[in-house]
Amino acid sequence: MLELTMVAVSGAQAGATAGMTLAEVPSEPGTALRVGRDAAVCRLVTPEDWLFVSRVHLEFRCGPDGTWRLTWLRGSRPDPASEVRLTYGPHAQAVGYGATVPLPRGGSGEIVVQERSGPRSVDVGFFHEV
Repeated sequence: MLELTMVAVSGAQAGATAGMTLAEVPSEPGTALRVGRDAAVCRLVTPEDWLFVSRVHLEFRCGPDGTWRLTWLRGSRPDPASEVRLTYGPHAQAVGYGATVPLPRGGSGEIVVQERSGPRSVDVGFFHEV
């Protein structure tokens, strides 16, 4: 099971949990969960006017062995208006535009989509239950 919590944060709201969105999906091969502005495609949806987030920005996908991978999907722009960072335990890493990284099996952490030109961010916490 992969559990996600998402909150859209704007400057003064840092640390706030109001408006938190929750989602959970079973760890079955091929299962996918998306984050972005397009409510028709994404399970976790950011504000429509937050253009630093693509219509479909992040995808969590379960592999054949039950492990989860995070992909920062390439959008229509050649250069993104945001940065994506993955942290878990003492580890932190930038996620490249279009890159896929594994999530720790049985672990928890956070993915932050940070607006490059402003204080807004989308914070997605994850917990992978095995």
